[in-house]
Amino acid sequence: MTAGVPGRDGQVRRLVGVGRTGLAAASRRAELAVPVTLAVLAQAEVLLRRTDLAGGFAALLLLGLASTLPLALVLGTGRLARSGAALALSLACVLSLVPFGGLTVAGVVAQLVCVYVLGRAGATRLGGLLVLPYVVIALGSHEQLTRIVAVLVATLASAAAATGIAHHVRSTAQAHSATEQAFADTLLEHAARGERARIARELHDVVAHHISMIAVQAETARLTTPGLPADGATRLLAIGDTARTALTEMRRLLGVLREDADTGVQRQPQPGLGQLLDLVDASRDAAGSSTRLIVSGPITRLDPGIEVTAYRIVQEALTNARRHAPGAAVDVELHYGDADLALRVRDNGPGSTAAPSGHGLLGMRERAATVGGTLRTGPAPGGGFLVEARLPVTSEEAVALP
Repeated sequence: MTAGVPGRDGQVRRLVGVGRTGLAAASRRAELAVPVTLAVLAQAEVLLRRTDLAGGFAALLLLGLASTLPLALVLGTGRLARSGAALALSLACVLSLVPFGGLTVAGVVAQLVCVYVLGRAGATRLGGLLVLPYVVIALGSHEQLTRIVAVLVATLASAAAATGIAHHVRSTAQAHSATEQAFADTLLEHAARGERARIARELHDVVAHHISMIAVQAETARLTTPGLPADGATRLLAIGDTARTALTEMRRLLGVLREDADTGVQRQPQPGLGQLLDLVDASRDAAGSSTRLIVSGPITRLDPGIEVTAYRIVQEALTNARRHAPGAAVDVELHYGDADLALRVRDNGPGSTAAPSGHGLLGMRERAATVGGTLRTGPAPGGGFLVEARLPVTSEEAVALP
């Protein structure tokens, strides 16, 4: 069933992509419908006003098309094409107005839409340049009707350009505000992660040290105090067990804090040895090479802190193997002993899975040391790289205090 999920996700993504493509095509068709409709209206207006026009009927028909159809390119996304189409449209409108006195209403609407789009796109200088000829015509024309039309177009075009510019300014301000907010959120997140990392270091370096000292002193007092009553020995043993349990729980807390500082808040339960097989399968699928899990010894449920430590060590070792020895076969060996849990992760790569100063190896050593274990890394006998850890084990039943 799990293998089917990526297929469904891929199908959903394809459907979303098809939907977006369909929406873009519909939007483009709507944009093309505007100039085509205006062109038809311009031709109809020229035909209806044929008897009122002084001459140049064929030229006016062509100018009616030239003053409307270029709007299709103005509504497009190409900056150079938009500018050229806007100039051609405005020139056709001016020629329709001055020599022939036949500027159509559709041409006026196309001119207003044109300067609005330019203002909204941020081309304020070009929008102002297109309004300027109408101002000149209004001031210099001897025809009263031409002056009135020129004043009307100049006024409406200025208002349309101002509206487009206002929309552009508002959109730019919103984009800047969103960018600043995202930057502030990023800084806050980094600060929070740094604080969590600092808390984790304090817990590891100070608090964990004192709790481990309590465990050691309680155990030492129980074993070295002569004539200690049985009840006193039991209480000292309980103190030591409580301190070790506290160390284990603190180790789990440190893991949460550090992973939270690295990758964000973790809301899933901490993994354990029961999830090792899934981890090995995932590593095999990701690396495309042989990865085996070998388990020996009597399998028992261990303290959760020990289990999550073992899981994280194996996880980091597999990650290092994929990163530094791609394609190498990896064996993960897990041996349940009476006193400790032995981990071995070995690959048959070139023998340099990680640098001695790498953060991955340091993190594994810290994890092992926090629960009282040891970790050794280095070239494996016969080639490859070896990560070997020994973690003291306590069954869940033994953790509970008497």
